[in-house]
Amino acid sequence: MENTVETACRICGLDDGESLYEDGFPRYVICECCYNESGIGDDTVTQVRELRGYWVGHGAQWHKPQSRPADWDLLSQLANIPPKWR
Repeated sequence: MENTVETACRICGLDDGESLYEDGFPRYVICECCYNESGIGDDTVTQVRELRGYWVGHGAQWHKPQSRPADWDLLSQLANIPPKWR
């Protein structure tokens, strides 16, 4: 089996290098940006798109605003989302 690790949030694309999924199994990590927990509601593309739409539709607010980089760009972050989850 190939060792695969996902570090980008499937909802918002935040990639801080922390492993969210390993070999397809969630690590149940809460995203500092969109507050989604890996493995909770992000198992299908439909669920991911609904959660992303809700988050963006409500202003793409950071759950931990103090973690938001000064030069943060929403579109650049969304580009980090793995193609399978777009």
